Amino acid sequence: MARHDTVGIAREMMPDVTVVSSTSSMGMGMSINVSRMAAQFARRPDTKWVRTPERIAVFDAWGVASERGQWVGTWTEPDGPVVIRGSYEAQWRQIDGLWRIQGELFVPLRCEGGAYCRARP
Repeated sequence: MARHDTVGIAREMMPDVTVVSSTSSMGMGMSINVSRMAAQFARRPDTKWVRTPERIAVFDAWGVASERGQWVGTWTEPDGPVVIRGSYEAQWRQIDGLWRIQGELFVPLRCEGGAYCRARP
């Protein structure tokens, strides 16, 4: 993500991945989610997203895992920098020995910055 490598990001996702973003928009499928990220990187070239896992639990018998933690996003809007942060959960599935993201939920808990943070999406 730091390199805005959408091809690399796509490799981490299952084809039917579902993502609920911090703005509560839901994207279903790898191609939709990757194109949403590409559009954001083009619109905000200094975008950075950092996920910090706090808990990972694996259920080996079913080949699934839960990743929970905190995330921070930063970029610059016309009226200045934005810092948004919150919690997230990701469900991973192991397919043919490889772990892939099946679903992600990003909940915003704080936003600092200009107009972006004052307007509810």
